[in-house]
Amino acid sequence: MISARRIGGVLRHVSLMLVAVAVLAAAVLAAAQTPVLAQDQGWSLRDLLFPRRRERIEPPVEIQKPKKKTRSKPVTRKAEPEIPVVEKAPNARTVLVIGDFMASGLAEGLETVFAENPSIRIADRAKGSSGLVRDDFYDWPASIKDVLETEKPVAVVVMLGSNDRQSMQVGDNREQPRSDAWTKQYEQRAEALATGVKAGKVPFLWVGMPSFKISKMTSDMLAFNDIYRSVAEKAGGEFVDIWDGFVDENGAFVSTGPDINGQPVRLRSDDGINMTRAGKAKIAFYAEKPLLKILGLGDPSGTGTLSAPAGQPAVTGPMPPAAPAAVNRTPPMLLSDPALDGGGELLGAAPAAPPATQAPGEKLPGEKLLVEGVASEASPGRADDFSWPPKAQPATAATAGDKTTAITP
Repeated sequence: MISARRIGGVLRHVSLMLVAVAVLAAAVLAAAQTPVLAQDQGWSLRDLLFPRRRERIEPPVEIQKPKKKTRSKPVTRKAEPEIPVVEKAPNARTVLVIGDFMASGLAEGLETVFAENPSIRIADRAKGSSGLVRDDFYDWPASIKDVLETEKPVAVVVMLGSNDRQSMQVGDNREQPRSDAWTKQYEQRAEALATGVKAGKVPFLWVGMPSFKISKMTSDMLAFNDIYRSVAEKAGGEFVDIWDGFVDENGAFVSTGPDINGQPVRLRSDDGINMTRAGKAKIAFYAEKPLLKILGLGDPSGTGTLSAPAGQPAVTGPMPPAAPAAVNRTPPMLLSDPALDGGGELLGAAPAAPPATQAPGEKLPGEKLLVEGVASEASPGRADDFSWPPKAQPATAATAGDKTTAITP
């Protein structure tokens, strides 16, 4: 019998052979998968037992050369030509501008408008933080009389309201903006200011508020403008509406828009409240035409002498327009006229006798066509003769000289 020791030795040899066969098979497979790696780096026992993965070759990093920085040429904007300011005459008439900071911008624009006119002076008496609500800061209805006596203006321009979106003391209560009690008190203060200007016997303009970037502020300005319009017209003044100049076609606020020359410019500052130089000029553009009407000027730089009413000093202004020249006009031609020329005979000629073929009271063919709409009958054989059967044409008498000569062969 085979001893157990011998059997164990056989099994041990068999297991070793199996391990060697497995190692050899693994080495063959690794050699088949990585031939390039074996040729480059050689083999080792570690490579036979644990074949390495093919190393990834990363592409070389491209070295980017720093780009040269090119300096951009500064954009040079053409400077606006400065309007020459002439020295005002000692007897120059004064246009008084009152209100808040928007009125100050309006006064700046009007100074540019009348810069070349020595007979018109703009007096800016606006208070930037004033309004009709904070009468503790500045009371316009109570102060307007002294301002008029000091400046002695020939016209007054009012523009305020941008500071009035705040609570107001009404009696013992503090009312919120645009409440019933607040609105009633605000209307009374606006009427008091307009009445004070009217008491000074000075014509005045009340310039409305524009839109603002804040939507709630815009809606409040719309309500304020309705009050200003009513108060100004009631006191005999004129309301100047500038709203359309600072909104788009949909009525929304815009910070840029056309200037007085139609060129797109920035009209408002970044806060959506203040005006740029172009915006101030645009407000003055709206107030310029009615102001020139009050001053009796045809243009901002026009000068001349106007006749003054009795008891009042003469003022400067354009010369009155000349009487229009007489124009000889040709009377319109009547379609009911038979001859279509206003007459049928020359001047001085005797009346023409009616045609022999025309019966008394019979109308001419042209008169029938234009007045009654009846066309004359078409002559037989003419292109407009549609009668059927065709009418025979009238025979014409042969002349005595017409002869037929036979031809003999």
